[in-house]
Amino acid sequence: MTRHPRHTPEPESADPAHDAGRDPTAPGPEPVHPAPTSEPEDPAGTPEPHPTGSSRDPEPEPGPAEPALSVPGRIRTPYTRAVLLLAVLLGAGFAVVAAVVNLRQGHPYGFDTGPHHWAVAHRPHGWVVAARGVTHAGTGAYPYLAAAAGGLLAGRRAGWLRTGVPTALLAVLALLAEQVVRTALMAAFARPRPPAADWATPVTGHAFPSGHSSSGAMAAGLLAWGLLWALPPLAGRLGAAVCVLAAAAIGFTRVYLGVHWPSDVLGGWLYAGLCLTLALPLLAAFVRRAGTADTAGAADGSGAPEPPVRR
Repeated sequence: MTRHPRHTPEPESADPAHDAGRDPTAPGPEPVHPAPTSEPEDPAGTPEPHPTGSSRDPEPEPGPAEPALSVPGRIRTPYTRAVLLLAVLLGAGFAVVAAVVNLRQGHPYGFDTGPHHWAVAHRPHGWVVAARGVTHAGTGAYPYLAAAAGGLLAGRRAGWLRTGVPTALLAVLALLAEQVVRTALMAAFARPRPPAADWATPVTGHAFPSGHSSSGAMAAGLLAWGLLWALPPLAGRLGAAVCVLAAAAIGFTRVYLGVHWPSDVLGGWLYAGLCLTLALPLLAAFVRRAGTADTAGAADGSGAPEPPVRR
């Protein structure tokens, strides 16, 4: 048998001159496909390399937010900037009135003597009796009853005994603190009262700031706060407006009965406003904290009443 030499196909040249004589209708060489690899594909997928060439780990999925860490030494207070600004304004107003009063060693100005003389000249017996009844609301047990009622009303939503009674006690303590500091201020300024011949009701002590005016305004503010918390919006606002009018009436009766100068009453109102501005945020924070604790206890079962046991 004659052996024929094996023909080996020459590789296709990339030279254009070499392909110039080829028939354009002749089929070209079949494309060569790469053989499939036997390595299995990763079902989870492989992260693509970083454009710079370095591999980057996949970002972790966001989990539940971690609680914020408390900063050591940071004290949280219920006072906002608006509350602090109001306290500064009221304190500055009281300081200005006190400085004006002390500038003349307590002697009255024209804006004090004018209303005083008018009140003394226009005091029918019936009006005097009515003024005495109104002015008594600013002393004795009445301010404490109003303060306690305001605390009870403000804390009743979280429970009368659980929150209402403690809030009432705190409100009474706030009123007591106001009276203690005010007594010290009266002794420090030692302003003399108007002439005793003009008095239409018995009084004792010094004049500035007016004790009835400050205690009445403080108690009225605490009661108004409780009404705003406990009643619907319209009823609460009406009740608060009545409290404001009552506090104003108590202050006016002190001038009408001839036992205080108008600047004494103004100083008492400013001082009471300052005390309310400092006390009410603390009382409100106490009520909210107690209500939150009660709600949390009911949610986890610690504050909820136990079901009755059937026997």
